[in-house]
Amino acid sequence: MDRREFVGACSLGGGSLVATLTGNAWGANAAPRAYPRAQLLDELGQPLKASSLKAQTNYVFHYPFEATPVFLLDLGKAAVATPLQTRDKKSYQWPGGVGPKRSLVAFSAICAHKLVYPTKDLSFISFRKGAATNPQTPSKGSDLIHCCADHSQYDPARGAQVLNGPAEQPLCAVLIEHDARSDTLTATGTLGGELFDDFFKKYEMKLSLEVGPNARQTVARQTVVRELDRFCRNPVRC
Repeated sequence: MDRREFVGACSLGGGSLVATLTGNAWGANAAPRAYPRAQLLDELGQPLKASSLKAQTNYVFHYPFEATPVFLLDLGKAAVATPLQTRDKKSYQWPGGVGPKRSLVAFSAICAHKLVYPTKDLSFISFRKGAATNPQTPSKGSDLIHCCADHSQYDPARGAQVLNGPAEQPLCAVLIEHDARSDTLTATGTLGGELFDDFFKKYEMKLSLEVGPNARQTVARQTVVRELDRFCRNPVRC
């Protein structure tokens, strides 16, 4: 991997998650969590090329568990390192985007308020290009992740920090590595406030029907990336 594309500094579990961030250190109260590495694939089962991603378009894959969706975004602009806090006041440093333009980011697609998430039938949460147009919740920025269920707004260019609405913390970041030689992407772990235990508790029955007995199984080696409009039949806009 190109040294310039490393974006965080931590070694967990004997070095299974490694990244560097020049000039910054991880927050004292939180650290990245290592999960099995998973290469991102396209819908044909081939390694996904970062250059094939369309800018400001919603992509979805599942990680670190078979039932937990993630947004993958090429923001079309650099995403900068940002200091953040979880709802229980643990500080952490989100390392910013990866890739040639530092524009590639990934976040858990589970809303930090009511745990709304995209399914194959319906999605109330997604990235919105430009400013939000809902008159009940004026946008405090543009190019945000917006949840129509509670009108929480997150800025993906700054670690999915909360800009508006009742969410109490940023979306959990999914750490990805970009291999400059092959132009491929690999998910390596998470950073920030995980809500997976609450998610599985709330949707246990629903997830058993959607995913089956492997809902809590960790994703290993590979995970498929799809455009949200291809993954979900009805992405709700608000």
